[in-house]
Amino acid sequence: MIDAHQHFWDRTRIDFDHAWQEGSGMEKICRSFLPTDLKPLLEGAGVDRSVFVQTQHKLEENRWALGLAEQYDFIAGVVGWIDLASSACEQQLLEFEDCPKFVGVRHVTQDEPDDDFIVRSDVLRGLKILEKHEVPFDLLFFVKHLHHAERLGRELPDLPMVIDHIAKPEIKSGRIDNWRSSFSRAASCDNIYCKLSGMITEADWENWKPSDLKPYVETALDLFGPERLMYGSDWPVCELAGSYQQQFDAVCEAVGPLGESEVTAIFGGTAARFYGLGALPNASLVYQTT
Repeated sequence: MIDAHQHFWDRTRIDFDHAWQEGSGMEKICRSFLPTDLKPLLEGAGVDRSVFVQTQHKLEENRWALGLAEQYDFIAGVVGWIDLASSACEQQLLEFEDCPKFVGVRHVTQDEPDDDFIVRSDVLRGLKILEKHEVPFDLLFFVKHLHHAERLGRELPDLPMVIDHIAKPEIKSGRIDNWRSSFSRAASCDNIYCKLSGMITEADWENWKPSDLKPYVETALDLFGPERLMYGSDWPVCELAGSYQQQFDAVCEAVGPLGESEVTAIFGGTAARFYGLGALPNASLVYQTT
């Protein structure tokens, strides 16, 4: 079992930007979260390995996270950051290309002032460098950005891309109409995958229930199929709305009863294939619905 999307941060590091954790309502995650905090949570849910995903637009975070991955075997991979818009993009990538656990790149696109940032010519040039080097890319979008996914899928057919957090639909209000069309067009591109992650924080933090997630998960299953879906916790951000175990159980319930091969894909196989993590001998598979 693989958690394909989790974070760490160390608030004692003054060289990292922690301001985004300090807004109203963010008190639960306004502290350091490190591998020793996550490991027992993974074990409690029966999850064997995880993939760290960046939060900083800093090369130093890549180095820090890769150092953690060397210390903790359960960290299967690091999705880091490089400056896609920079003329030094390829040079930055080459620093990490030979690190076995450097498995992908992400940019916090959702926070860019320019809603069209990801399709700017300089950024597309950077994405083509990722395509050249066969390095997957995580798409961190709000619904308003999702229409760009199909264009990226067509223009970069050999770049594996994954939509984080199912593109953050408006689960709290139960809205699906403004999300489904662009989500469907993204799914029409075989090189685009999707993470079943980050959903409980898009719901009502205090009153959500697993059934709130189900229409979105069912849509993802219908459009992408299990072979292009992967489970992710978005821990510790998920702690804003629920514990690791609560979000894990909610995803299991929203996915519903599936065959063994489908469960294996969503809860590990897809992530292993997408990020090139390799097989885990004698991996456990704990999956329950309620």
